[in-house]
Amino acid sequence: MNITVIGAGAWGTALAISLSAHHRVTLWSIDAAQVEAMRAARCNQSFLPDIPLPENLDLSADLPAAMEGAELVIVAVPVAALRSVLKEIARLPGRRPLPNSPPIPSPQSSDGTTSHSASPSKNGGQAAGYPASGRGGEREKQLSISAGETTNEKGIVKFPGVIWVCKGFEAETTLLPHQVAAEVLPEEFPRGVLSGPSFAQEVARGLPAALTLASQDHEFAQRAAQALHHARLRIYASSDVIGVEVGGAVKNVMAIAAGICDGLGLGYNARAALLTRGLAEIARLGLKLGGRPETLSGLSGAGDLILTCTGDLSRNRQVGMLLVQQYDLPEILRRLGHVAEGVYTVREVHRLAQRLGVAMPISEAVYRVLYEQLPAADAVEALLNRVPNMEF
Repeated sequence: MNITVIGAGAWGTALAISLSAHHRVTLWSIDAAQVEAMRAARCNQSFLPDIPLPENLDLSADLPAAMEGAELVIVAVPVAALRSVLKEIARLPGRRPLPNSPPIPSPQSSDGTTSHSASPSKNGGQAAGYPASGRGGEREKQLSISAGETTNEKGIVKFPGVIWVCKGFEAETTLLPHQVAAEVLPEEFPRGVLSGPSFAQEVARGLPAALTLASQDHEFAQRAAQALHHARLRIYASSDVIGVEVGGAVKNVMAIAAGICDGLGLGYNARAALLTRGLAEIARLGLKLGGRPETLSGLSGAGDLILTCTGDLSRNRQVGMLLVQQYDLPEILRRLGHVAEGVYTVREVHRLAQRLGVAMPISEAVYRVLYEQLPAADAVEALLNRVPNMEF
């Protein structure tokens, strides 16, 4: 299968490395100098300096060229850049006529509008003359069954599947990624989210991980998950996009709180209590927004929360630990050098919780530390002195 990964940060690079053993992958970066440096060194010195890039991994700074022939596009940019990237995908000539396919009249409804279809074709999803590409054989064909398509005077036109891996809410709008996609990406593009407990460095090294791929198109979720799945990267399908996205977003806020807890030396008991009550906050918001409880207790909820709140590779946890050392936010972000989504997510969680009337005291405490300059120790003390209540 032909896969284009948009965004050559740590996670985009890790996914490109992992998937290139089974598919034909192109990794795109907006930074042409970064691409040239990666080509010369065959590694991503900025984000994964000790991990070599496979020889068969293509690198590009030309987005139209990188998208040419793509059957699946993985968008690995921060939430802040998702809208602009999806707009570019929608504008690009990815809606391509299939080679050698005969012209097919556009079917019209009774009101004269063109209809769209994502149903399987009779030959197993591979239209006449459409060549198989890359490795993966049967799995590649299975994803093509779910690829969006429509017809025009040139014949069948394909739309690549689009999967995003960012975690958070869009600033100011408080939209989840799938809501951003709904506003800017034409409906013919199959789409979904890939999320779960996964440090980029470990995935790039080939260590085992398990993720969830969710789409409102259940068939696309299943076929895309099957196509991307391999022994070192287990992919489970889901139809609960909201639950997966909320879990992935809010766990980063909890990781900042966990870093504060660890930085203050409050011990393992306190960390366990924090994770458990943090999961309760994630569940309250996720259920209010329409997520399902089993999703929030699964890989993209509890699983991602556990990893991000306890792992030394967690950037968001590092933010909390540096806050305890009384560094200000600009200095913390400069030291990290990478995006820590929880810093921005907590503002939107604060807005959502107030608007929806959802009790999220840990998230509120992190917000006050980051944006109201409340000392971390004072925030913890206020949490510990809250009036006790029923657990459930």
